[in-house]
Amino acid sequence: MNIVGHLINGESRTDATRTQDVFNPSTGEVTKQVALASKQTTEQAIAAAQAAYPAWRATTPAKRAKVMFKFKDLLEENADKICALIGEEHGKINHDARGELIRGIENVEYACYAPELLKGEHSKNVGPEIDSWSEFHPLGVVAGITPFNFPAMVPLWMYPMAIVCGNTFVLKPSERDPSSSLFIASLLEQAGLPKGVMNVVNGDKEAVDTLLMDERVKAVSFVGSTPIAQYIYSTASANGKRCQALGGAKNHAIIMPDADMDNAVASLTGAAFGSSGERCMALSVAVCVGDESADIFIAKMSESMKSLKVGAFDNENNDFGPVITKQHLDKVVGYISGADEQGATIVVDGRNVSVEGYENGYFVGGTLIDNVKQGMTCYEEEIFGPVLLVVRVESMEQAMKLINDHEYGNGTCIFTRDGEAARYFSDNILVGMVGINVPLPVPVSYHSFGGWKRSLFGDLHAYGPDAVKFYTKRKTITQRWPSAGIREGATFSFPSN
Repeated sequence: MNIVGHLINGESRTDATRTQDVFNPSTGEVTKQVALASKQTTEQAIAAAQAAYPAWRATTPAKRAKVMFKFKDLLEENADKICALIGEEHGKINHDARGELIRGIENVEYACYAPELLKGEHSKNVGPEIDSWSEFHPLGVVAGITPFNFPAMVPLWMYPMAIVCGNTFVLKPSERDPSSSLFIASLLEQAGLPKGVMNVVNGDKEAVDTLLMDERVKAVSFVGSTPIAQYIYSTASANGKRCQALGGAKNHAIIMPDADMDNAVASLTGAAFGSSGERCMALSVAVCVGDESADIFIAKMSESMKSLKVGAFDNENNDFGPVITKQHLDKVVGYISGADEQGATIVVDGRNVSVEGYENGYFVGGTLIDNVKQGMTCYEEEIFGPVLLVVRVESMEQAMKLINDHEYGNGTCIFTRDGEAARYFSDNILVGMVGINVPLPVPVSYHSFGGWKRSLFGDLHAYGPDAVKFYTKRKTITQRWPSAGIREGATFSFPSN
């Protein structure tokens, strides 16, 4: 059976002491195995990155950017292969995988702007014949730990910008769908990246803890669940590393009485069920203001869901595919059953869906649950499946209180025709990414992505302008060249201009 290994110092490596099965979630079959890196193997990747750092740091930003321009071309040329790898191991439909890849490529395009982003700041004559400027220096070896749900896009949030800033990188992708991340990283060498600048180790907690504790690693970026994000952040910080750790979400959409209901339903159909709901920006809670709004929304959404098509990744007519594992399938079904037991109303039930020819796949159909209340397990926890909850409230203030009281603050949106309500909502909601009649307010590559509260640990968001700050350290230089023959005596007061 094929074993997916590692990429260390430009060479494919297989550390097969420990392996884990990789499944095709559409069929439930084991298709390959992934090698789980030992502490020693992970340290070899770190050593390769450390050895490559001095020369790469000395490479000009323009030359670094040229690598990214070529890398972008290679990603586009190999898009079909990348999307197939994602589909085979994640289950994501081809059109969804292509959308993921395009958003990742947009971050590569932003990284191509490195000469402008890194040119620093300069002020002349901050004092008598004194000039001052700031420079942005790389950190050294940095690491990324990425989740299964976006095996192409999320790594591309991290290492293109880290690399163009002059750092070297070690990526630890999800062991559930490792092949696309590994293949994409291999394209960097074709693009002209020197060996050792980019390294990939597949593995589990042993590899993660090695990255978190090795003093050669200066910064760690993570995307995943909140409990793991908190562990990553606290462990990395305790070991003196800079860290950003993006966690879970419970994203609410407020449906106002004046909303364009057809638009809201169409928007939420895609935002709730796309990618089987396995997105940290999935809209999983519709908060309807007024029973009349809720009744209309439920009726229209139920009708819309009749046309949902769930199935295998290679059929472009399907809307979404399976969830990632049998264990996750059972977990999502458990949330639906728990909602029923706790008094919610199952309007559309996706627990017993069967896909012809793929009867052993990990499929959950689109599910709609009404009369959900605070305190219900399905409401309080992140389901990460194709399940849309409906909560009924009497006012916009109650709707906003629900959102502001929740432990997560990743994304949210409001559907309304009222500009005053939209402005008040965006000004006062305690969430990091906000949409106005936009269901998935994922920032473009030249803005930054990140939530509030327990959806983000750390001060800087992912990609965009914050990525430059995260992957560099500022050095401010103040210099003076006095005019010939002019000398001053000692000054004992604190300097000022």
